[in-house]
Amino acid sequence: MQCPYCQYTDSRVLESRSTEAGQSIRRRRECLQCRHRFTTYERLEFVPVTVIKQDSRREYFDRSKLLRGIIHACQKTGLTPDTLESIVDEIESQLQTRSLREITTAEIGELVLRELRPLSEVAYIRFASVYRQFQGIRDFVDTLHQLNEVRSQESEVANLAETAEAPRSIRLG
Repeated sequence: MQCPYCQYTDSRVLESRSTEAGQSIRRRRECLQCRHRFTTYERLEFVPVTVIKQDSRREYFDRSKLLRGIIHACQKTGLTPDTLESIVDEIESQLQTRSLREITTAEIGELVLRELRPLSEVAYIRFASVYRQFQGIRDFVDTLHQLNEVRSQESEVANLAETAEAPRSIRLG
């Protein structure tokens, strides 16, 4: 493994651990020449998924590009880097289990929004504004109304579930 600092090709492994639900191995390494420490990841090589862009161009799915977009939308929202990594892991896993090897950017955007909605409304709106290419305040307001409707529906479902599970008093006599 080549050192990212001095490009020396020999290093020693200090620590290895499984990450991403066993989908990769994280290794902490130390360069034998300059003694800098760095981290590498070993991942299973998946069958490539092709992303169809809005202008009909095709490119391979790029995990790091998706992660950068999510990180940008989630700045200062309190979501941890581990949470953001797990979102990308979940989406990548969903893409790998699909029978189709092509997906549109719109479908990927919807997958991200589905993951962000329960975690952070601010991150959801930020990501939606870029991914859906909001043109003005009306787009923000419409999305906020949709988000509010979904939250109201979820609240009603939770209330119904609580009511159904509540013990009923039985009158004798």
